[in-house]
Amino acid sequence: MDATEMQAALTVRGLAKSFGRKVVEGLDLTIYPGEFYALLGPNGAGKTTTLRMIAGLMRPDDGCISVYGRDVLADPLGAKAIMAWIPDEPLLYGRLSPLEYLAFVAGLWGVEAERAQTRAEELLDTLGLWPHRNERCEGFSRGMKQKTVLAGALIHDPKFLLLDEPLTGLDAASARLVKDLLRQHVEGGAAIILTTHILEVAERLATRIGILSGGRLLADGDLPALRDRAGVSGSLEDVFLHLTATAA
Repeated sequence: MDATEMQAALTVRGLAKSFGRKVVEGLDLTIYPGEFYALLGPNGAGKTTTLRMIAGLMRPDDGCISVYGRDVLADPLGAKAIMAWIPDEPLLYGRLSPLEYLAFVAGLWGVEAERAQTRAEELLDTLGLWPHRNERCEGFSRGMKQKTVLAGALIHDPKFLLLDEPLTGLDAASARLVKDLLRQHVEGGAAIILTTHILEVAERLATRIGILSGGRLLADGDLPALRDRAGVSGSLEDVFLHLTATAA
């Protein structure tokens, strides 16, 4: 089946938000199941604001958002039940261990206890956290907290995942584990949208890339399409710098 014949994982139309100035303006975006979408842009481009609106954490001034056909504004609970959001700063209950935290999150999502335990063990093992499963999270490094939060986001197998700078604070080994886990999630049919300032991550992971500047989507496509759009060859960094400089 062609991607355009599938039900979209995410549909955004005419999205706009202002805070005294326009932060996001007239944004249209469609992401399909099995796509890994990287939303890139310079600081202040509107990336985090866009993700927060899609996640239902911030109300847009205009526009509509649906996740697998569920309207995020009209049916927020239905939409949020099939997605997960990870902010750029990991938020944890520090007095809980990873196992306790995952059991708590699974309970919020209504995951059956036996399934939650099995899934928690799988995730903690995959992310290298199993030896620390009974330690309090308050003593963890930022990277360990980030991996614990990611495990919590995946505990209910969401069909749509939003990640804001998910690799910040991770060492090379942990970053590899996280990237491999995210690839597996997409290969299983889910969709992911992430922001990152590490262009190499986007170039290696993303099946499609959007470049945002001044709240507007400058370009959207795979890397060859972005090269054509920019009229330059070379790396994603070359394309990104050309497009954002031209738009400035």
